[in-house]
Amino acid sequence: MDEQSPASYDAFWPYYVAMHSRPATRWAHLAGTLGGLAVAAYGLGRGRRRWALALPLLGYGTAWPAHFLIEGNNPATFGHPLWSLRGDGEMIAMMLTGRDAELSRIARAWLAAHPERDHRRGAGTAVDGGS
Repeated sequence: MDEQSPASYDAFWPYYVAMHSRPATRWAHLAGTLGGLAVAAYGLGRGRRRWALALPLLGYGTAWPAHFLIEGNNPATFGHPLWSLRGDGEMIAMMLTGRDAELSRIARAWLAAHPERDHRRGAGTAVDGGS
């Protein structure tokens, strides 16, 4: 994150969204989280508690490579794990309610205010899916 750590989740949220500026990164998070939840719920429903391990394995297993391969950055989880978990839930909820374009706008605004933090692969190209 920046030299100064955010004092609150509200200050962290725009940064979190900016680290997920590309729709493909957000969709990788959504797929991993929902896939992990589905497998974990199925396993728990069948009395197989070990299947609950699918949630972090599938969730992080799809999300983290997206940061390295699509965004060209490090997951925000490394610096703020609890806020990142909350941010993931909020981001996914927004996506599921048709607000993905709003996420693109938040990301663009934060990156425009912090150009030194824009380490995305191909930054400056029209790949963020927003207007």
